[in-house]
Amino acid sequence: MPSSVPPFSELLGNARTSAVHLELRDGYGTNPRLEAWRRGERVDWGDRQSWFHPFHQSIADAVARGVVVRRARVVSEPVSEYIRWEHYATRANIIAGEQVRWLPRSRATGFLIPANDFWLFDGELIRVHHFAGDGRHVMDELSTDAGTLKLCGSAFEEIWQRATPHSEYRL
Repeated sequence: MPSSVPPFSELLGNARTSAVHLELRDGYGTNPRLEAWRRGERVDWGDRQSWFHPFHQSIADAVARGVVVRRARVVSEPVSEYIRWEHYATRANIIAGEQVRWLPRSRATGFLIPANDFWLFDGELIRVHHFAGDGRHVMDELSTDAGTLKLCGSAFEEIWQRATPHSEYRL
């Protein structure tokens, strides 16, 4: 099934009005940028070539077309090392044009949250991410099921309303 899911850049490239992303994990394994951060290396934000990756360009292109791109992260507090790094690196997402908010898990009681991370495009197509317990990405799946779209869209909006904008969220 994973091979039948188009690349993210294609899905975002087809979005007309909105793309929302919900992240629910306190860690997503490791990657070279995280490892560099752990070694004390920091991004030279003035050197855009060093950090502006194809992902960021996809976001910037979508925003330039008028697509509103929002990301909400539900996090445990105190935050994990991964989330500390992610908070630091979110500057790139913001520069690319994403709106990002953070919701402490302690403020996520009283409403239902989906069990999986997802991207929801135009409220019409959802790309659900599945991860292993250690944070490794296992697979993605697409759905156009009306019930799933409504449930996930409503959950995202509830989280978004309760969450703190990135510029105000303090670790």
